[in-house]
Amino acid sequence: MSINIGFIGPGIMGRPMALNLIKGGHPLWVYARRPEAARVLVAAGATACASPAEVAQHCDVIFTIVSDTPDVESVIFGEDGIASCARRGSVIVDMSTISPTATKVFAERLAKQGVEMLDAPVSGGETGAISGTLSIMVGGKASVFERVKPLFECVGKSIVRIGDNGAGQVAKACNQIVVAVTIEAVAEALTFARRNDVDASKVREALMGGFAGSKIMEVHGKRMLDNDFKPGFKVGLHQKDMRIVMETAHQLGVALPAAALVTQHLNALIGTGAADLDSAAIVKVVARMSGMGGN
Repeated sequence: MSINIGFIGPGIMGRPMALNLIKGGHPLWVYARRPEAARVLVAAGATACASPAEVAQHCDVIFTIVSDTPDVESVIFGEDGIASCARRGSVIVDMSTISPTATKVFAERLAKQGVEMLDAPVSGGETGAISGTLSIMVGGKASVFERVKPLFECVGKSIVRIGDNGAGQVAKACNQIVVAVTIEAVAEALTFARRNDVDASKVREALMGGFAGSKIMEVHGKRMLDNDFKPGFKVGLHQKDMRIVMETAHQLGVALPAAALVTQHLNALIGTGAADLDSAAIVKVVARMSGMGGN
């Protein structure tokens, strides 16, 4: 059965996700701050809208995937936001990576006007978005999750309800901690090999066959060896995610020393104008500190 779907934020990740929803046979209404970002979707059959409010007028389920917590708040509660026209019983599915604390507040505000919310951040990058194999971490009511799950299946492969509102964002924060600290570990290991005048590519090959092997070693390790930092996931976005991690840890009094270190290395990359590089560029910071340049 087709469902009228809204989609707000057709960027690098959002555009292929929205296309997969269209391929699933669902009518789509789309809003983009830059109209050109929606052209591919309109060409595929989506209807362009002038505001998030207009999207809400037509849709039962509205997906959002934007940059940061203030952007989500603006899209939902701002002037001409979703909440101004959302139907009672409709569902907002936020697939952005934002603050777990703010997510809970947003869900409570929406519940007061009879609108449901799921937080459903994703992992898998642009490649996963295109192939429809994203990992989706969901927070919200079990009944609402089951209602939306067929739509999640259009865009993702691993779909797990973690718990109530905010739990999806907590899971995504955990994901970003593991990814960031593992990138740091790979960067340090390959820099250590190079500093010892050992072939780092052979070291990576050997490590891939043991317990040190990982997707990060495979993908980001290769980027580091090739000095290829064309973004799969930009430094600027990873820094934003780690800021959310550290702010939440600060609120709760949780010690995250390794995550804090990597956050500082991401900050250093931002300071050198590297915001648009892939976050594997952390190796540049480690190399510079080790007297190896890193440019």
